[in-house]
Amino acid sequence: TKADVAHHLHKIVCSSYVLFAKTQGYHWNVVGPQFYSLHKMFEEQYNDLFLTIDELAERVRALQHKAPFSLSEMLKTGSIVEQSKLPGAEDMVKDLIKGHEAIVDELKEGIEHAENADDDATADLLTGRLEVHGKTLWMLRATLQ
Repeated sequence: TKADVAHHLHKIVCSSYVLFAKTQGYHWNVVGPQFYSLHKMFEEQYNDLFLTIDELAERVRALQHKAPFSLSEMLKTGSIVEQSKLPGAEDMVKDLIKGHEAIVDELKEGIEHAENADDDATADLLTGRLEVHGKTLWMLRATLQ
């Protein structure tokens, strides 16, 4: 149903927002031999997430449902967990990999619900995001090789 689609989109918005904030925080605080490359990569990633969050939240609204509006709701509803302390550069990358993997799982589930509800617009939006997160995962994993 459209309500199922909106519910899954809502969760993706929440997860994406927390991942955005985490990626931006890592951008600000990364240090070490890979500083410049990670600093630039994290910036590209959080800028992409920022634009996407708006598009996803507006799709939730287009489906006549409420978009998330508080940080506590985003932390509670999304699948991305806050860090209790700032990790080192390599652990930042590993943490972001986990975050993007979680969103990939959410996107796949959202696509399935959108297809079942004959919501081609949402399925297309989420499929596009799946491609972006796949490329991001490739780039993050490549830094650990």
